[in-house]
Amino acid sequence: MESFEHVYETHFSFVWRTLRGLGLAEVQAQDAAQDVFLIVYRRLPEFDGRAAVRTWLFQIALRVASDHRRRVRRKGTEPLEETVVDSTPGPEERTEQAKALQQLQRLLDLLPEEQRLVLLLTEWEEMTGPEVAALLDISVNTVASRLRRAREALLQQLRLQEPLR
Repeated sequence: MESFEHVYETHFSFVWRTLRGLGLAEVQAQDAAQDVFLIVYRRLPEFDGRAAVRTWLFQIALRVASDHRRRVRRKGTEPLEETVVDSTPGPEERTEQAKALQQLQRLLDLLPEEQRLVLLLTEWEEMTGPEVAALLDISVNTVASRLRRAREALLQQLRLQEPLR
């Protein structure tokens, strides 16, 4: 059995990226990641290892993200727009990067959740089709179909978007 510290150190970035990919703003993702690891801390002794730790964490993150989105809808407020910046490029490059990331997040938010999840897991987490299928409890053909539709939808939305400048 892995220690909580090891699970946290090894998988925090995966959980955070997953939460961001599920449509949470950066601030929400930070809070939600802490919520995920509170659950992990309480339930780790019960984890029997029948599934991979990443699979277990993904399932927890999926539920926590859903809860966070539900709270935002109930409150009737949207999270503040955020600017993600790399500290090394100059101000113009940082502004362009931030605009591109915001545009990408808006485009991802337009995708149905099942397509966004498959795209996130295959492209960002570099999981294989069979891994994604097992994680989401769907067939490999369904993974391929959702991935194809997600890519097509993103390309279509990009064609409709105005240039970043």
